[in-house]
Amino acid sequence: MEIVALVENTTRSGLAVKHGLSFYIRTRAHRLLFDLGPDGTLFENALKKAIDIAEVDTVIISHGHYDHGGALKRFLEINSKAKIYVQREAFEPHYSKRGLVKVPIGIDEKLKNKRQIVLLEGDCRIDGELSLFTVDKTEKYHSSANDSLYDRNGRDAFSHEQNLIITENQVAIVMGCGHAGVVNIMEKAGDCEPHVCVGGFHLFNPHTKKTVPRDVLDGIAVELQKYADTEFYTCHCTGEEAYEYLSQKMKNLHYISCGDRLEV
Repeated sequence: MEIVALVENTTRSGLAVKHGLSFYIRTRAHRLLFDLGPDGTLFENALKKAIDIAEVDTVIISHGHYDHGGALKRFLEINSKAKIYVQREAFEPHYSKRGLVKVPIGIDEKLKNKRQIVLLEGDCRIDGELSLFTVDKTEKYHSSANDSLYDRNGRDAFSHEQNLIITENQVAIVMGCGHAGVVNIMEKAGDCEPHVCVGGFHLFNPHTKKTVPRDVLDGIAVELQKYADTEFYTCHCTGEEAYEYLSQKMKNLHYISCGDRLEV
């Protein structure tokens, strides 16, 4: 399979950067997008990489934040055939609390009843290659970067977040922000023995500019060292400081920037 970062905060190529995430993934059976980024950056960069968005057959939206699903309306205008898998709760209101103010950061609720949308409530096997899973046990190495994120009931529990397992000759786990915690996500994935795990770890708050404490990073490093045969590619919301610190402790941790291509 091939994974190309089409939206990410950084780049080592000529592609446009944006705070958000989108991966184009080519498998034997699918041409899929995992997340769509916040705006038109996806389509601009896809054009530069000669990727035809109209030919995408599957979309996974990892959770209900605009930097992962903000381009959904425009995608639907371009592509009329792809099934778009979203947890039902992703279309509920979501907020980022900045001081005493809650700022909406959700995706457009009016789109949830569009013909191509497949609303999910928990885990889902799409076919022999693709399966989605949610995580409800999130207590290990809690990221304080989550503490400013809310839903309509209070602090966000991220039941609207889902992760993708792709099974071919090798197995890949793809995450969006990993709000549930990469350690908890890897444990929930169980015995799939992934060759790669790709996605954000959400260890940096972009508004306060703070990285999670070192003891949390140390604990994550110890837990992920159990997966010696897995190559981790992180990005987006992990943050430069957390990545540099973890990469000193994990030789199997890498960074994937906008325009980078990973062959699994």
